[in-house]
Amino acid sequence: MSTRRKAGLWSGLDRPILVIVIFLMAIGIVLAFAASPAAAERAAWIDDPFYYLYRQLFFAGVGLAILAFASALSVTGVRRFAGLALVGALIALVLVLIVGADVKGATRWIRIGSYSLQPSEFLKPAFVVIAAWLFAEEDRGAPILGRLVAFGFYGLSVLLLMLQPDFGQTVLISLVFGALLWAGGLSWLHTTILGVLAVIGGGGAYVALPHVRDRILDFLGPSGGAQTQTETALDAMSRGGIWGAGPGEGQVKHLLPEAHTDFVFSVAAEEYGLIASLAIIGLYALLFARAWMLSLRLTDPFAQLATSGLALLFALQALVNIGVNLDIAPPTGMTLPFISYGGSSMLALCFSAGLLLALTRRRPGAYAHRPRQGALST
Repeated sequence: MSTRRKAGLWSGLDRPILVIVIFLMAIGIVLAFAASPAAAERAAWIDDPFYYLYRQLFFAGVGLAILAFASALSVTGVRRFAGLALVGALIALVLVLIVGADVKGATRWIRIGSYSLQPSEFLKPAFVVIAAWLFAEEDRGAPILGRLVAFGFYGLSVLLLMLQPDFGQTVLISLVFGALLWAGGLSWLHTTILGVLAVIGGGGAYVALPHVRDRILDFLGPSGGAQTQTETALDAMSRGGIWGAGPGEGQVKHLLPEAHTDFVFSVAAEEYGLIASLAIIGLYALLFARAWMLSLRLTDPFAQLATSGLALLFALQALVNIGVNLDIAPPTGMTLPFISYGGSSMLALCFSAGLLLALTRRRPGAYAHRPRQGALST
């Protein structure tokens, strides 16, 4: 690839967003180095103590390639690839119910050799982008009922997720979809009605799904199981104090089987302390604020909605994961974006970040006015 071509690939990208994503991925690699030996020791079939670290490095490398590809797309290209990803993810979710692997009572993965594909991770960004496009098209006066079609995709997605069951991803998609509806001009009356329906749906899931009911009961009243894991994570964060126990000196990674995935935040807090924990939270806050600020200045309604939806997706997923670690939210099995170990999660998140960078790329007419030099320049 020529130097000019490389420069064209990266020109116009929002560097603060790109730098934040790379920083988060780097933190994930550092924590994978810390947690990999303990996780590999628990798996009798793994001989290499850095098995999970090497896989995290591999997924991060592939993820960066996906990010580079997605970030080079035009706004039209973003919509087209998101559409293909949505269709592919929905088909894969159907296949999960037929040939998926059952893990701890949930069927969410398709085994491909030593790799497990979780289609719901790719469904999230694709659904957000397509829902934003459908809303924008209806507002432009297109001869389609965009919101009605979006509700159809939403209903199908929720149905397939709940059949796994995956209540956490269902709630996440529902929250982002509701926010897009509100941002797209939904009246307060209709917003309230949908909110009531969501509460009824959540109550129905609690009554009908033992998996959901058990997790909520564990959260509300300690009875072992998942609640014990959160208490262990809280103890680890308490031991970390302000400055941490030191790299490699933490104990929680030896106590929790999911310390390198769902509870990786507790590993960071124990070994690197409160300062590191606040830094991680700050990076997610900066990522959300930067993307949201840019979305307000975009001239294309579709790009505006899709950018704000993707930003909210990152923020809510991070918020839920950290909330579980702090015992202020019931366990959901949701990863910490760019930091938790997980191939599907890393690749899907990098795809999401690439779409976000493509939508916010500085191109002629993309922004209503040129930002002040230095404040927002890239």
